[in-house]
Amino acid sequence: MHRLLTGKLRVENLTIPIANLPVNLSDTKIVQLTDFHYDGVRLSEWLLEEAIAAANEAEPDLIVLTGDFITYDPAPIYGLVQRLKNLQSRVGIYAVLGNHDHHWPGAKREVANALNSVGIRVLYNEAIYPLGSELALVGLADFWSGDFAPEPVMASINSAIPRIVLSHNPDTAEKLQNWRIDLQLSGHTHGGQIVIPGIGPLYAWVRKIGYWIPQPVRKWIPYLSGGNRVVTHWEWASGLHQVGSNLLYVNRGLGTYSPGRLFCPPEVTVITLVCQHRQGLV
Repeated sequence: MHRLLTGKLRVENLTIPIANLPVNLSDTKIVQLTDFHYDGVRLSEWLLEEAIAAANEAEPDLIVLTGDFITYDPAPIYGLVQRLKNLQSRVGIYAVLGNHDHHWPGAKREVANALNSVGIRVLYNEAIYPLGSELALVGLADFWSGDFAPEPVMASINSAIPRIVLSHNPDTAEKLQNWRIDLQLSGHTHGGQIVIPGIGPLYAWVRKIGYWIPQPVRKWIPYLSGGNRVVTHWEWASGLHQVGSNLLYVNRGLGTYSPGRLFCPPEVTVITLVCQHRQGLV
């Protein structure tokens, strides 16, 4: 996708207070990248290179990748992982899969194996402790995969332990209100791609009247031409949100569908965790 259609990469910096975070983990830095759609069309090499450089420049303790590495055919994943292996973090790189990573028959296994082959561990309904036993990192299967199963994973974590959850689709935040989620990291929406300042993602409005929009016009509106539901909660399309007592952050992603982005630049997110009593958004 040409630079004029994607806009300039933006690095978003957040500071997130985490209840019961051990003092030794305060100032832990996490970098999130998502929605690559690496297929030769939707993500340019220059943007991918800039995103990797920005991630490394942050000197993160942890890098998380929240799905949609490919669009349809899984073959491009092999080229993508050769670039992603240049990512650098102190304790590792972890990933979850998105809906597009399941689309093609056999893609789930192929994408996961390719990522694992370069040291990027794919989490699929499991909890791990890369920063020590006092902070859990949870990776969930994609909401639409048929495998989304948070119950046994969340039940396995001590209730006193804070946890970061990777879940591609932000709609899962509604279901995850049943558990303590200190921070959920999602993507999937691309931020809506076309955003009207003061109003929000264009698609959130046009989907309500989609059937009345002429067919020749539909193809120029992201997602609408395919009839995809995308998400129910467009109010969570990007940025930081309080969902019940949990926090959700939605990254705008790197890949871009036609006709491009407007007021919705591609994103690398740098998150700093701080030791603090639970409170409102920061």
